[in-house]
Amino acid sequence: MHSDLIPLNAVGTNLGSDDWAVIDARFYLPKPDKAEAEYLEAHIPGAVYAHLDRDLSGPLTGTNGRHPMASVEQMADRFSKWGIDENVQVVVYDNVGGQFAARLWWMLRYLGHDAVAVLDGGLPAFDGKLQRGRNERTPRDFTARVRDAMRIDLDALASLRHDRLLIDARAVERFRGEKEPLDPVAGHIPGAKNLPCSSNLTAEGRFVPADELRARFDAVFGDRDTTEVVSYCGSGVTACHNLLAMEVAGIRGARLYPGSWSEWCADKSRPVETG
Repeated sequence: MHSDLIPLNAVGTNLGSDDWAVIDARFYLPKPDKAEAEYLEAHIPGAVYAHLDRDLSGPLTGTNGRHPMASVEQMADRFSKWGIDENVQVVVYDNVGGQFAARLWWMLRYLGHDAVAVLDGGLPAFDGKLQRGRNERTPRDFTARVRDAMRIDLDALASLRHDRLLIDARAVERFRGEKEPLDPVAGHIPGAKNLPCSSNLTAEGRFVPADELRARFDAVFGDRDTTEVVSYCGSGVTACHNLLAMEVAGIRGARLYPGSWSEWCADKSRPVETG
């Protein structure tokens, strides 16, 4: 079973197996339909496409963030349609080092499915022949086994944030409030620390070695219990990349705040910090 990262050679030997589901999770925030068009032109053979807005997010209310987490029922239904059950190894990839693929990785883990891994290096690392068109898998019955300890929602975070270590996965300039291209308010949740998810990757888009990841997180966590760590970002997507990096480093127990900054700043009464 592969449960965090998976190397290309392990994927290639299993392409075409009914018990291996390959998911293409490419996405471009400013152009939500671009990645799906690219998928139709070329993808890893057998891969099905997961659209961040349609497949990996729930309905928007205007106050619950840009990519609110889908309900357990919605997630289980989607995974069933993708032919995933307890016997299936899932492999997820994108073209930006797993920054979108990690969202689906987290969702499956949250529902109790450990056999899910992100392809290290993503599509750019794949050296085989690509496929055109759309793929579908024979549906299976996905059974959700929810792990509530993996997430923290807005109300709990608002009351407990002074006792938690918040890790913001966004780029430095967004964290500081110097630039905000996506949300109406710039800045971060007061007291948060900035660990951009891009620093989890090498220049080639692969994860840096586990010991380096461990040192990076340990330098910020100190003696803090990992269960007191909360990962967030702009809309609960790249925050999962930091959680995946922690998993690779052998650090477990941190929680995701799915609504992230886009939900937090939707209410103007909530405090904001810059710098």
